[in-house]
Amino acid sequence: MHRHIRTAACALAAAGLALSLAACSEAEEAVDAVDKAVNEKYQVTYEVSGKSVDEIEFAAGGGSAANPKLEKEADPKLPWKKTVTLRGITPPTVVPISTDPTGSDLTCKVIYKGKVIKEASGENVVAGCIAVSPVGK
Repeated sequence: MHRHIRTAACALAAAGLALSLAACSEAEEAVDAVDKAVNEKYQVTYEVSGKSVDEIEFAAGGGSAANPKLEKEADPKLPWKKTVTLRGITPPTVVPISTDPTGSDLTCKVIYKGKVIKEASGENVVAGCIAVSPVGK
């Protein structure tokens, strides 16, 4: 009788160990996927069009994903276009700044692989175009 109980207990322990190892393997795969996403590089193109803009701020790859460093371009000629390489979950960001009260004709876009992933125009362009990183989608 004790022999059957020991055999059953060993079988349960082996099954538990196998399940634990499978769970660890899945967890390791998830960690690997996150690491890959954080380090993966991608390119976006920013576009700004309209009549008058004093400055354009945009994420160009500096800083961290949680706190990207924005670069500035003063007195840009419109239409303006810039392609940058970003990393991981860094949000593609472009913000045209205009002190012209008639500057509501501005439009900004974030383009990834030929598709517009974020666009704003008119009064909405005040907040700029901030997209979600396409990495991991």
